[in-house]
Amino acid sequence: MRRNADRLNYNRTLSPVLALSVTLAGCSLAPPGTLEEQAKAERFSTLFEAPPDLDRLARVPPRADWRSVLHRAFLANGELRSAYFEWKAALARIDQAATWPNSNVALSFSYMFSPEQMKAWDRTTIGLGFDPSMNLSLPIKVQTAGLVALDAARQAGEKFRAVKFDIQRKALSMYLDLALTEEKIRIGRQNLALLKLVSESASSRAQAGGPLQDLLKAQIETQMAENELASMEAEAKSMRGQLNGMLARDARAPLSLPPSLPLPRPIAANDAQLIAAAVDQNPELAALARQVEGRRDALELAKLAYFPDIIPSASVTGTLSQAIGAMVMLPTRLPAIRGAIDEADAMAKSSEAMLQQTRSDRAASFVANLYILRNADRQAALYRQRIVPAAEQLVNSSRSEYAAGSIGFAELIDSLRTLITTRRAVAQIRIEREKRLAEIEALAGRDIETIGRIAKTGCDGGRSSCP
Repeated sequence: MRRNADRLNYNRTLSPVLALSVTLAGCSLAPPGTLEEQAKAERFSTLFEAPPDLDRLARVPPRADWRSVLHRAFLANGELRSAYFEWKAALARIDQAATWPNSNVALSFSYMFSPEQMKAWDRTTIGLGFDPSMNLSLPIKVQTAGLVALDAARQAGEKFRAVKFDIQRKALSMYLDLALTEEKIRIGRQNLALLKLVSESASSRAQAGGPLQDLLKAQIETQMAENELASMEAEAKSMRGQLNGMLARDARAPLSLPPSLPLPRPIAANDAQLIAAAVDQNPELAALARQVEGRRDALELAKLAYFPDIIPSASVTGTLSQAIGAMVMLPTRLPAIRGAIDEADAMAKSSEAMLQQTRSDRAASFVANLYILRNADRQAALYRQRIVPAAEQLVNSSRSEYAAGSIGFAELIDSLRTLITTRRAVAQIRIEREKRLAEIEALAGRDIETIGRIAKTGCDGGRSSCP
């Protein structure tokens, strides 16, 4: 009977102890903004969580436009996948840093042997405290540590965005270079066909007693054009292999582009809005800004080391005694604390200086690319409206005059070269414009269509609430 009573008293006393232990476990003091950052990463989970299956990646259509190539490049790139998991790991470290109590609960048990006539329960001592090998930090310290971890996670998120736009810039540049080469091939084929007609005309004139030099010059020009065309086709094969490699495809896999240059992408925002977006949204600047915030929070965490830590404890010895106590951990390593504060302060100032310099560099680079893009727009309009029509008119006139014997072969060839040079210049300008646009998107950390939408609606294109 007495043993049952002892067991009942033991259970009654132990139950609150276990309940307290369970209550203290798993409490996270994650700072505000954690859920929002986790939601940002969650949007990419369906793309990167599953193991990459190259056979099931987005297939490239028979006529691959830049959008399908870019989509495949994102899914196939291991660096982007790695950046996502680094971001996810940084988010997981928030709970590790913000969990309170930061020390495990220690439950002790002792039993006293004595000849005295005492109940077994009164011989039993149960203690509850925390792991003596690790100080129990004040909640404010844990909250600040969680804030530092959140800053690091946000920095990792900005790194992911920077990698994404860097891949976008590279993929678009490779695609545009291939498109330019194929356009030059089309121009070269048209030029070769025209030279063959001229060569036939020169042959007819030579057979009729005309100058043999014109026929020889026409044959030389034709052979040179054939050689140049073969060289450009070999270059296109090399470019196609490199682009296939970036898309995680066999280098020899077929990759056909549309039969004309990609249309110029429209820009809805003006220059002031583009520059503002570059300054506000540049992923590298955003990552540095998060680093500055993290190091400022790290400085605050270092200052909190001056506060003592308090480790509470409690014990029960049967029905004889109940005791509570606390151990105060005084910060006596003052030189080390001051050193940690000075280090954190220096690192924060270093990040602020780097942020300021990088902001100036990126703003200058953005403006330079914007100038080149606007100049390309101006040149494209000039060539389209005036220079190309004039060159085509010159060739048509020269062919008629050569057939009539009014001009020599040299003048006709000069006219043809002028037209070819003009058409190549137009293609080069259009491709240069699109490449500068890709650079601007990488610097701004946003797609150009998104910048235009923000300029019109004031809505952040990255949010689902945007139209």
